[in-house]
Amino acid sequence: MTGNANVLLQTDPDAQETQEWLDALAAVIDNEGAARAHYLIEKLIESAREEGVDIPYSANTQYINTIPVEQQPKYPGNPDMEIRIHSFIRWNAMAMVVRANKHTNVGGHIASFASAAALYDVGFSHFWKSIEHETGGDLVFFQGHSVPGVYARAFMLGRLTEEQLDNFRQEVDGRGISSYPHPWLMPDFWQFPTVSMGLGPLQAIYQARFMKYLASRGLIDAAKAAQRKVWAFLGDGETDEVESLGAIGMAARERLDNLIFVINCNLQRLDGPVRGNGKIIQELEAEFRGAGWNVIKVIWGTHWDALFARDKKGILKKRMMECVDGEYQTFKAKDGAYVREHFFNTPELKALVADWTDDEIWQLNRGGHDIFKIFAAYKAATEHRGQPTVILAKTIKGFGMGQAGEAMNISHQQKKLDLEAVRRFRDRFNLPVPDDKLAELPYLRFAEDSPEYQYMKERRMALGGFLPQRRRKAEPLTVPGLETFAALLKASGEGRELSTTMAMVRIMNTLLKDKHIGRHVVPIVPDESRTFGMEGMFRQYGIWNQDGQKYVPEDHDQLMFYKESETGQVLQEGINEAGAMADWIAAGTAYSVHGVQMIPFYIFYSMFGLQRTMDLCWAAADQRTRGFLIGGTAGRTTLNGEGLQHEDGHSQIMANMIPNCVSYDPTFQYEVAVIVQDGLRRMFAEQEDIYYYITVMNENYEHPEMPAGAADDILKGMYAFRKGADKKGPRVQLLGSGTIFREVIAAADLLKNDWGVEADLWGCPSFNELTRDGQHCERWNLLHPLETPKKSHVETCLEGTEGPVIAATDYMKLYAEQIRPFVKRTYVTLGTDGFGRSDTREKLRHFFEVDRYWVTLAALKALADDGVIERDKVAAAMVKYKLDANKPDPVTV
Repeated sequence: MTGNANVLLQTDPDAQETQEWLDALAAVIDNEGAARAHYLIEKLIESAREEGVDIPYSANTQYINTIPVEQQPKYPGNPDMEIRIHSFIRWNAMAMVVRANKHTNVGGHIASFASAAALYDVGFSHFWKSIEHETGGDLVFFQGHSVPGVYARAFMLGRLTEEQLDNFRQEVDGRGISSYPHPWLMPDFWQFPTVSMGLGPLQAIYQARFMKYLASRGLIDAAKAAQRKVWAFLGDGETDEVESLGAIGMAARERLDNLIFVINCNLQRLDGPVRGNGKIIQELEAEFRGAGWNVIKVIWGTHWDALFARDKKGILKKRMMECVDGEYQTFKAKDGAYVREHFFNTPELKALVADWTDDEIWQLNRGGHDIFKIFAAYKAATEHRGQPTVILAKTIKGFGMGQAGEAMNISHQQKKLDLEAVRRFRDRFNLPVPDDKLAELPYLRFAEDSPEYQYMKERRMALGGFLPQRRRKAEPLTVPGLETFAALLKASGEGRELSTTMAMVRIMNTLLKDKHIGRHVVPIVPDESRTFGMEGMFRQYGIWNQDGQKYVPEDHDQLMFYKESETGQVLQEGINEAGAMADWIAAGTAYSVHGVQMIPFYIFYSMFGLQRTMDLCWAAADQRTRGFLIGGTAGRTTLNGEGLQHEDGHSQIMANMIPNCVSYDPTFQYEVAVIVQDGLRRMFAEQEDIYYYITVMNENYEHPEMPAGAADDILKGMYAFRKGADKKGPRVQLLGSGTIFREVIAAADLLKNDWGVEADLWGCPSFNELTRDGQHCERWNLLHPLETPKKSHVETCLEGTEGPVIAATDYMKLYAEQIRPFVKRTYVTLGTDGFGRSDTREKLRHFFEVDRYWVTLAALKALADDGVIERDKVAAAMVKYKLDANKPDPVTV
């Protein structure tokens, strides 16, 4: 039976019986409604499967609107007025881009907003609550290429000036507005940076989830939070990015009914069709419905309703399914006569439009340009419970641009329009621009006492105020003083070994217990809690899960069992660094988004942090995220058994690429304590828009007491750890960070005992901070030639010392090399350039030439180069320490 199911469906052996079933179904629909019919069909399918009938699941529906015309709600606004307002906004968006490009080449996009204008207008007028709304407001992730329309609306409401619009993408002189949503550049306007494709959708999912986290833990009002939505706008081409769809399964699993995706399906990428030979809307419908989302398709506009009513045989729906996106794009690049000939391509279809003119056929609109269809979809989405919703809205790229780019492959790159194209644009939207002013592209505004302006403003005030809008600060937190970590400032004790990872976890536990800020701490970890010694947090604080824990964990009888809780504090993301990073961003921007400061600590294998999620790290910086990124098991030689893909020798260099990331590579627990406490002060008391990247290691060793008065210099990046004996003779300055600083310390003993060379030891927990300080001094000196030059911290530390300077770290030589301009004498750097590999730490440090023997050799060579000692001592050291002159270069092996 099941093997021939498809054949049976195609060759009906009993047409009369089939008709009886269909008649029965029609009777149910007529008498009891569609919902009852749906229920009965589902029960039939369920029963058939129980009997062994193979009925495969289909995630697709017909290529029509999900909401039928008879179920459309009444439009609540004044549609004629709104359409007029929308036309002005369209014009201003176009004019802004074209005017900005008259005398510059700064670029800009017209076609994307032209396709999505109605999608935004309905949201602005009827749905999106401002941060000033009593609920706390909605979160809107605007599609980056559509921002000219957002600026145009803000201009018409008096939020932006004509000068700012004319300086679109011209920000250096401070009078312009940013190319895309950039909170760093427009800190009172944009909330979320979204133009790096795929990151907006991913972050929107985790912002929606974090909102539920805050509500379930009582940090924001749960009743108000239930009325807030997270809206993410993206293009159909953007869904090719793995980040766009990579977390949609999680959104469904977590039942994020506060999340709405609006996908602008204009069928075009930057260069051509998204799915020329297929249907992107059908593809996305299947992906989202299969993942567990509520799917609403908005494909056809109001003008199609009359044709659907005429079509009693379903031939129109059949034709719509036959056409592929490449054809739909071509239809809109042509005219009504072409559509009549090629879409309505059978006698039956032609009969449907026989009494229609070509112009009327051309007016057949797509759902994404129809405010009535859009409103119905938005209303249904906001009222849906238990699932996230995706709205698939079919539009035309470059809508209104006519022959200058409407539905054309070149439309994305259009930033200039000739006079004839401008005239057609004006005529299409019936705009009050006289012929003699067309070339000037004047901005259009309504007088403040006009009905249109009053309507625009009233709609926004009813939703709480202007949007987009960003909050810069929240209530400061009471940060514990350094004395809170007094135990970490002392020596660990003879024979008591620990790692800096353990020190970091100890600090986190101290903060979690703090009566002022404990509930604000958000520990975030991928599926590696036990690696970092964080499993103790499971039982004490719980892993957040809005369903709690519906099972008895396997390890329930153990001290540190796996505990999930509705009020849990730990976010455990599984094997998902991008998701964990999005979590961290949501927590680190809660001060702005929710008006409550959270303190996120995201701890991860350092190789899987910045390297794997650098785009998100950059977006976090743009978004003014505050928090701690903790790169665990850091350094090229520390995670010795894992090999090439796991051993990090470059994340500290990557950290310095991010302007507002403050980064450290501490060696001892007291350095960790000083750095974290100062980070808390700067980010959560003084509310600086910075974040920290701190690398910690899983190598255990004894920790000394903090040298007296070292705290300030630790924060600057370099402090005096130990001075050599005060006597005449050869002398060197040895610098180091992380675990390799211990090799540097050991090298000082070798130099003294084996070669009679004294060494001053300098802990350098941040070559990055030293570099920035030195560059700042250089710039100041360049611009103040008549004033006493400033000295960098490196120069200040080394002032009055003797001998060449040698630096060694567990990172590429470039990390320590950065401070060379500020070391005014012989300077040698050792680092771990090359691919990592598995072996013992001792062998790896020898292989990468950063262990105590190589540091000693480098110091002796520098002394010989300076003429302080004879070169034969360098050769003797190579023999003594068995250093092979023919050893392969680790960079090339």
